[in-house]
Amino acid sequence: MRRASWQVRLAVLPLAVAAAAASGVALSHSATAGGPIAVRTAGCGTPPPAAGAGRVAFAVTDDTDAFATVYLVDAADRVYAEIPWLTPKHTLPLATTLGAGRYAIRCVLSDGTIHTTSQFSVSGTAPGAVAGYKPLPDLDLTAPVNAYRAWLGTALPKLLAAAQTLDADVARGDLQAAKTDWLTAHLDYERLGAAYNSFGDFDDAIDGTSAGLPDGTADKDWAGLHAIEYGLWHSASASDFRPLTQGLVTSVQGLIEDFPSEEVDPGDLPLRAHEILENTLQFQITAAADEGSGTSLATAYANTEGTQEVLSVLAPLIDDRAPGLRARIGAEIAALQSDLQATRDASGAWTPASAITTAQRRRIDADLDQLLEDLSTIPNLLAPRTNA
Repeated sequence: MRRASWQVRLAVLPLAVAAAAASGVALSHSATAGGPIAVRTAGCGTPPPAAGAGRVAFAVTDDTDAFATVYLVDAADRVYAEIPWLTPKHTLPLATTLGAGRYAIRCVLSDGTIHTTSQFSVSGTAPGAVAGYKPLPDLDLTAPVNAYRAWLGTALPKLLAAAQTLDADVARGDLQAAKTDWLTAHLDYERLGAAYNSFGDFDDAIDGTSAGLPDGTADKDWAGLHAIEYGLWHSASASDFRPLTQGLVTSVQGLIEDFPSEEVDPGDLPLRAHEILENTLQFQITAAADEGSGTSLATAYANTEGTQEVLSVLAPLIDDRAPGLRARIGAEIAALQSDLQATRDASGAWTPASAITTAQRRRIDADLDQLLEDLSTIPNLLAPRTNA
């Protein structure tokens, strides 16, 4: 469930128009300029010398035996459109909306060859002109990944301590304490949102839901925090699910031991900046992942904290490319957190998502939608473009 939204990588890449025509070129808009561009071993074709501001579209064909990445760039090497992966002997569209300036097409072959066409000029103004993206070398993501791994190194022991406390509660039969400490452990895990894909099988062992299991909540292989949640809030006896809390401790210990050998994909961090809260909308705000505790809004709050950590390590790269974006997103996260906190009752307990008022739900939905819209720009903003 947690990984269901990987499709966002294409959904938020307006420059990567190649996905729209995987079987050929099919442009549904009228282009003010463009034409065929042939990628060859000796060059990258020739664009028309001039065009008016507005929509431009090029049908790019790879006439080499190598794969190609194709960019539309300006004189400062900002990227305005791209085909991330063009296979030999295939044609895909390179299209965008341009304002006044001088532009060129750059072709980067998988064998290392780079060609750039002559520049063409665009004059005038056009609504919706793309602002362009500053290229990001792959190695620029090394420092954020290292910083995030260091943060995980401090967070995982806290998760282990919380799991051990939960297990001790169940061992002595104190299920009321176990309910409180279950939530602590669950939120500790949910804050690690950008690392799930780095945890391999440990993710399902620690936090897998019953969705998709052959026997649902009765499946004998179901383990982890959600299985414990189901037992706690469905009147199971401590002896029935003590093996689950023991297994949780073992799984977290195994994750900690294995983590130094696990890799965090640099490309995952910008993607998770959006994806964590996209999944929150799908599974927490709707309570689809709730197994009885009624605390999915607490999980949503933890997810906002996980998003803040990702934004923190990416801060230098974001600020360099989109000044003001983080401040705007920060204010939107604060608004959403306030919305979520407002659903708690007088005792501080979290209200189940199904029981909040219509006004509260509308406020959460509106603020989360706006936040997701701004977060969706980050994967494209920080997509690696080493040779653009």
